[in-house]
Amino acid sequence: MTQTWYIVKGKEGTCEILSDDRLTSVDEAEIAARWGPFESIEEAIARRVGLIRSGKCQPQ
Repeated sequence: MTQTWYIVKGKEGTCEILSDDRLTSVDEAEIAARWGPFESIEEAIARRVGLIRSGKCQPQ
């Protein structure tokens, strides 16, 4: 099974990268926005950097 990755923005504005199995344990009420799925962690990291640069996410 291939692992997929998501970028999840919390209510405080910071974004973190979660694998699909970790995403299932997150309370949906705590998620302000979500991007993905991404095929690799490297792609998710690059997209997170882009979201931070565009002002959609705050760095942790």
